[in-house]
Amino acid sequence: MTQAKSGDSVAIHYTGRLEDGTVFDSSRDRGPLEFAIGNGEVIPGFEAAVVGMTPGDAKTEVIPAEKAYGPHREEMVMVVERHHIPADIPLDVGQQLQIQGPQGQIVPVMVTDLSEADVTLDANHPLAGETLIFDIELVEIQA
Repeated sequence: MTQAKSGDSVAIHYTGRLEDGTVFDSSRDRGPLEFAIGNGEVIPGFEAAVVGMTPGDAKTEVIPAEKAYGPHREEMVMVVERHHIPADIPLDVGQQLQIQGPQGQIVPVMVTDLSEADVTLDANHPLAGETLIFDIELVEIQA
């Protein structure tokens, strides 16, 4: 059987969970995830886990934060005075917003804390700093 290698387009089913067992994503309720190995379309540890698999293979892969979304970086957390956020935007902890970065780029942030005076915004990926566990099944290597 042919093994998946860099440059191959593959279709996989997966379920991703945290170390405490919380499932954060799964392809099982939709179609398989399709990506080309080596193109950087998925996190590095996930891509590496698929290399060498043959269609029908299934495995569980533990991916440390360094090979997933990286460490949680405190410098990406900012406290903003509440009056700097438009009053018509309702705020809740866990809410995702977009802000404009210094070079004009759009940066997704999550509200992580609220007070009367301040809003804490975190620009880290929500899974930054987490070890991720994936159940992976290679469905097919596409021509």
